Amino acid sequence: MLTELAITVALMGSNTIVTHPHWASENQTWPTTLWASNPTISAAIQFGPAGGMATGLTVMATNFAVKNYFALNLGHNATVIIEIAIGMAIGMAAQTARRAHAELQRAAQLTAAVQERDRLSREVHDGAIQVLALVAKRGHEIGGPTADLADLASEQERALRRWLACSDLQPDADAEIVDVRALLRCRESDRVTISLPGTAVPLARSVAAELDAAVANALDNARAHAGPGAHTFVLLEDLSDAVVVSVRDDGVGIPAGRLEEAAGQGRLGISQSIVGRLASLGGTARLRSDPGEGTEWELCVPRQDGRP
Repeated sequence: MLTELAITVALMGSNTIVTHPHWASENQTWPTTLWASNPTISAAIQFGPAGGMATGLTVMATNFAVKNYFALNLGHNATVIIEIAIGMAIGMAAQTARRAHAELQRAAQLTAAVQERDRLSREVHDGAIQVLALVAKRGHEIGGPTADLADLASEQERALRRWLACSDLQPDADAEIVDVRALLRCRESDRVTISLPGTAVPLARSVAAELDAAVANALDNARAHAGPGAHTFVLLEDLSDAVVVSVRDDGVGIPAGRLEEAAGQGRLGISQSIVGRLASLGGTARLRSDPGEGTEWELCVPRQDGRP
């Protein structure tokens, strides 16, 4: 493109050598508009409207320099308007074509990913899930020690089914706004119940990811300290000006003085991580717990300047 522009400017400048000044001032500058537009078109395709119009202005400036005066006599010389129009129109068309091509590529990639995921889902369903279901069925029929293996097989079968269902709900990796429900739904398990609103709960991707990570930390806490057999309940609420997630378990709770003892020993890792994540979002993380009454985290993220 720069080579084209340099050649065009040089040829236009040569008019001062090969023609009389009076002739140059009264006629179109060589090369004429059609040929002088080539660098403008190239720049518009490569750099968009701004690059095309800037190159057109350069060509026009050379034209006026050759004539030794500035005049916008479009009836006599339409180079000005033609160069600007070409640079803008072709530049906009090139940008639109590039965006359309990028969208087409992205759609093709998404289609390929969905097809591959469907194929894997069928293979898992036809293979691993059916085997686990058979092991669970036969184990319960046999009874005795094999019943424990049957329970494990049933648990893994349900986990695989949840994973397959969850993979269909994952948000678009390129989306700036995501539905928090899709992230939290994947946290459900035999010991975790998720309660979600019926409508989407949109948040910025970075905010939703931090909130989901804080929920994961709270679930890890419950799994490690709530005691055997404890169940955890996750509730998502959209309060318009804030998003609130409650993570509550029915476990043993935190004995009086335990938090102070852990703080003194420098072992508040996950709890501090939860608080830190919410603080970085401008939100709050409140902990409530009593011995024998379980533990509850309330995670609140305010919406910045409205939705989302």
